[in-house]
Order: sequence, then structure tokens, then C-alpha cells
Amino acid sequence: MAGSATTLATRFQFCALLLLISSTTVLCGNINSNLLRENERSCNKNNKAALFVFGDSLYDPGNNNYISTNTNFQANFWPYGKSFFSEPTGRFSDGRLIPDFICEYAGLQLIPPYLQTGNQHYLYGANFASGGAGALDETNPGLVVNLNTQLNQFKNVATQLAQRLGEEEASALLSRSVYMFSIGVNDYSSTIKGDSKQFRNMIIGNLTSVIKAIYKTGGRKFSFVTLPPLGCFPSIKAQNAGNKTNHGDFCREDLTALVQEHNTAVSKNLEQLEKHLKGFMYSFFDFYTTFYDRMINPTKYGFKNGESACCGSGLYGGVNSCGGMRGIKEYEVCSNSSEYLFFDSVHPSEMAYQQLAKLMWEGSCSVTGPCNLKSFLSL
Repeated sequence: MAGSATTLATRFQFCALLLLISSTTVLCGNINSNLLRENERSCNKNNKAALFVFGDSLYDPGNNNYISTNTNFQANFWPYGKSFFSEPTGRFSDGRLIPDFICEYAGLQLIPPYLQTGNQHYLYGANFASGGAGALDETNPGLVVNLNTQLNQFKNVATQLAQRLGEEEASALLSRSVYMFSIGVNDYSSTIKGDSKQFRNMIIGNLTSVIKAIYKTGGRKFSFVTLPPLGCFPSIKAQNAGNKTNHGDFCREDLTALVQEHNTAVSKNLEQLEKHLKGFMYSFFDFYTTFYDRMINPTKYGFKNGESACCGSGLYGGVNSCGGMRGIKEYEVCSNSSEYLFFDSVHPSEMAYQQLAKLMWEGSCSVTGPCNLKSFLSL
């Protein structure tokens, strides 16, 4: 009997110990979870805005490093990145891009590619841009992350923020953040199907759908850039050699006209969105005019060459061979890329991006309006 009583008592003590351990584990788990949430809130307690970036190679920090594609849509090889990072990062330039400089001006850390593995909390934003992407799903299908997929990635981030910060704090973060877009160039670079006006309406229609979806999620501040003077890029001029225009160059005037019509239509569309979406604000940067002025007056802005690429081959450096990884191994690269407006046949140099970013950040209404990005972040 005594042995049975001792055994029974021992069992009760053991069960009590298990219950204590279990309760402590649950309590610690809850405490750790709450502490993590409070820490993440305190990381952004100064109410800094985040940047959520969408688009193409002008904004892609290296997302295409992590997808199944080919080297025509990648820049993860030398000499890309040589001027600032001293190694290729996947950015289509010799250094930083516009979003990188905007982060610097806003006092934010550089935003890594969304697809890069690692512990990203997204408190300062996320970059979904993919080199070669267009507003249309049909643009470079299977080789890039199209705009609709980028939208789905953003929705996933918004869900994660709500889980980590709570609905109220996540909603406040999304509403004060800025949503940056650079999209459309690749749609017009591909084959235009059917009537050009109908094609343009499809591009703008898709972009508008994405804007409205982000607005519905809580976004209110949007940044856009006009399409650049694509018809006069080194790659286009090299392809068009022999067809000199009335201006005495090899620009494609038909492509220039399409781009200008697109920019006008986007401007009108943004004005309508501002009227019909309560609280919707936007900044529309005149990339076309500011960049074209640097092409024809390079020395005015500190460049020695405004029409040829620093890295590439052929006329104007317009053959897309920079790095020798795109089917043509032979290429030349200049010694000082800051003297060139273009780094490769279709992408600006870091120096050009820095100048453009500065105008987007604090430029007058004549180049970026109705608000510049600096004023955005103070609202």
C-alpha cells in the first residue's frame, strides 16, 4: 500500500510539472510574439513612409536574378554595377537606380529585390520591379515578372504587414507610403498588335487596374514617370541606321510619336483618378523632356556623350552586347561611365539616374507635378 501511494504521488507531481512547463511555454510564446510585434512597430515609430516599387529594368534591383529567364533580361554580370557596388547586383546600370537614390534622400535603407531570400520585414517597403516587364501580360511572357504578378506580390506583403503590425498600424503604414511605377517601355518595344490607340488603351487600362487595386488595399500616394524618348535610344538608332530622319539623326519618329501620345494619355488618366478616388495623390515626372534635353545638350549637365552607350558595340554602342553574355562576346566599355548619359544600349548610367532622381525628389512643378516626392513624404 505504501509503495502504491508513493507511486501515485510521484505521478501527480510529474503531471503537475508537465502542466507547469506547458503553461510556461505558451506564456513565453505569447510574450515573444508580442515583443516581436512591438519591436517591429518601434522600428518604424518615427512614421517614415515605405516605398513600394513596381515596374521594369529602370527600377529592377535584381529580381530577375531569381527567376528562370535568359541573359537578355538579366544584368548579374560584369561590368554592371562597377561604379558603385564594385560587383554586379542585377541592376541594369553601372551603379544605383532611381529608387536607390530616393531611399537615400528619404533616409531609408536600400530596398532589396522582393525575390531575394532572407528575413525581409517590409517596414521600409519592397521592390517588385522586373527587367523586361510590361503593363501587359503578353509582353515577354514567361521571361519576366509581369505587372499583375507584381501586384499579387504586393498583396502578399500587405497581408504579412497586417499579421506582424496589426491591422491598424499596417493600414497607417500603407496609407503614408509611396508607390513608384516605371512601366510601358517594353510594351511599345514589342510588336504592337492592331490599332495603336487600342493598344495604348490596353496598356493604360491594365496600369489603371493595378493602381485601383493598390488604392483599395490602402495606397494613396503614387509616383509615375513618363516614358523616355525611346525612339532615340542607342539600340533603336543602331537598328535604324540608314534611315536618317528630317532632324539629321537615326531616331524612329513613329516610335517617338507613340511614346508622346502615351504620355499625354497617362497624364489625363491620372487627372481623372484624382477626381474620382478620394485621397488619391500623384507625382508625374517628365522623364521624356528632362532626358531628351540631356541627350542633345550633354555638356550642359556634365556629360561628354549623350547619344552613345558606355558599354556595348557597334554604331552608338547600340548592340546589346555589354558584358558579352548575350550572344555576342565582343564589347567595349568606357573608362568613366559618369561621362555618359547611357551605360548600355537602353539603360542610363548611374550619373544620369542620380540627376533624374534629384528632380523627382525636389524638382519644380514644371518637371514633376503636381507634387514632388519630397513634398509627398511630408504629407
